[in-house]
Amino acid sequence: MQITTPDIGVDKATVAEILVKVGDTIVVDESIVLLESDKASVEVPSTSAGVVKSILVKEGDEVSEGQVLIEIESGAAEVASITQSEPVQAEVKVESASVVPTQSAEPVLTSAQVVDVKVPDIGVEKALVGEILVKVGDEISIDDSVVVVESDKATVEIPSTVAGTVASIEIQEGDSVKEGVVIITVKTTASMPTANVATAPIASTSVTAPVPTVAAVAASVVTQSGSVEITVPDLGVEKATISEILISVGDRVEKDQSLCVAESDKASVEVPSTVAGVVKAIHVELNQSVSQGTALVTIETEAQSAPVQSQASVQKTVVAQAEAQPVAKAVVEKSVAVTTPANADKLTKAQQLENAKVYAGPAVRKLARELGVVLSNVQASGVHERVMKDDVFAYVKTRLTAPPAAATATAPIVSGLPALPDFSAFGGGDVKTMTRLQQVSVPQLSLNNFIPQVTQFDLADITELEAWRGELKAGFKQQGVSLTILAFIAKALAFLLKEEPYFAGHLADDQKGVLLRNEIHMGIAVATPDGLTVPVLRNPDQKSIKQIAIELGELSKKARDKKLSPKDLQGANFTITSLGSIGGTAFTPLVNWPQVAILGISPATMQPVWNGQDFDPRLMLPLSLSYDHRVINGADAARFTNKLTKILADIRTILL
Repeated sequence: MQITTPDIGVDKATVAEILVKVGDTIVVDESIVLLESDKASVEVPSTSAGVVKSILVKEGDEVSEGQVLIEIESGAAEVASITQSEPVQAEVKVESASVVPTQSAEPVLTSAQVVDVKVPDIGVEKALVGEILVKVGDEISIDDSVVVVESDKATVEIPSTVAGTVASIEIQEGDSVKEGVVIITVKTTASMPTANVATAPIASTSVTAPVPTVAAVAASVVTQSGSVEITVPDLGVEKATISEILISVGDRVEKDQSLCVAESDKASVEVPSTVAGVVKAIHVELNQSVSQGTALVTIETEAQSAPVQSQASVQKTVVAQAEAQPVAKAVVEKSVAVTTPANADKLTKAQQLENAKVYAGPAVRKLARELGVVLSNVQASGVHERVMKDDVFAYVKTRLTAPPAAATATAPIVSGLPALPDFSAFGGGDVKTMTRLQQVSVPQLSLNNFIPQVTQFDLADITELEAWRGELKAGFKQQGVSLTILAFIAKALAFLLKEEPYFAGHLADDQKGVLLRNEIHMGIAVATPDGLTVPVLRNPDQKSIKQIAIELGELSKKARDKKLSPKDLQGANFTITSLGSIGGTAFTPLVNWPQVAILGISPATMQPVWNGQDFDPRLMLPLSLSYDHRVINGADAARFTNKLTKILADIRTILL
């Protein structure tokens, strides 16, 4: 199977980096190539899973839309491509036939048939199977949705073209499909007058599938003033509802940038702009019902654009196709009736505008509106922090099962604060948007407001430990390993957490018990240009200091290069955060819920320590242990830090 360059919004781009190599096993949506133009850098995801067979480009090559990037070997069967000019038909195989007399003068032929229902023209080259809505043995009717497919622009429910019993399902969730791929086979019984079949042998017939277009280009009308009015394109249905408006008056938009999301009972479509310019007016509102030709926005362009194909010519083409395909016309006419969704949106306009800033597909946005979920509160698991449906469901499940305090805590921290005062009389100011990492951290950090937190301070004498590290450092460096004091601290903590399991536990949901974990997984806070992130060091109690040092280096590099996967950030039951050599003497780190303890490390300094007769210069390491007082008593915390200082003073004790 070949993975080609998608529509990246420019004519050509340069291959800046190849992210895979021959023999790699890749999954759907895994980034394979980094492309750069003078406008943007784009990571191209794989549309299918498999093993990389060959790489057909090299760094520095210029590529355009449709150019083959890599070839992969996939378990999915290859399907011959079908041009969009050809009608998409469902093949019908007649298994048996018998003549059944009726009350009319003409006898009727009843035939058992197996129909291959295929992917229609969905307006994009390929899409992913997001959900299968039927199973073998189900009775379905014409227009019953059978499969949900998703692209980066839209989510579409594909309807059945026939009624009958589902005989087999030919695809799986996650498969990449295109026009002509068989989705399901349906066993049906059809009746027809014998006069219609007497002139030819019964071999096969065909049913044309409806064509729900999801990537239609909006028509534009250019006025003499240079203003372009963007109208609703042909969405494949008579009417749709505006579910999201993605721009505001005054915004500058680029060509093909999404302006709004229009939804019907069959699909969710992002309507793109046909020109670049500044938004002068928005002619629609949320939940407004629109049809083809309805004015959406007016955009002021720098130069007048040539009008695209007129609505009249589009309608003429549609009519011609409908006359040539009466079966398709009948199916489409039946499917265009759009009803108002039973579930009204549960988000305010401000919350919907906030959701528009989060990286998520139309189907996920629709689900969030129906469930009343603010997407910035949801932890994303998709590639490049894309919010998936499962993430929304997991978030809702957490809210429903969480105790009252935790459920309240998931609301944005701003909900309990008054609005900022007007500073215009004092020189004013400008709002600078926080990084994406900072924004998604706000809900998690706000949970700390509901934890009764105390911090225990202590000093560890690491004079001998640092001397030993100095002896080992050169040898480790020759092996390409950076041996930091953090590796020793992680090993010491892992040993101590085995003896003190409550510090690596979690307060139970009913707040009447403590969940004690069977394994140690340690979060290590890493500073990046975009903010703080916390990858997880797995099972440090089972690893040597050298293994820990190697993994710490790998995790830090992945964090700085933005290569951490969702799994790299999950499952920790204790966290270490270090100021390194930045400075400071002590601080109070915030407990990272659902954990109950976190250790902060400040820079070590040489201090005079009384030995009973005089003062010795000793290298002292400040420790700050913050803990959830509901789970850990103050005396236990003091004993914990005291034990840790003794281990660090002579780490040989953990080998006994």
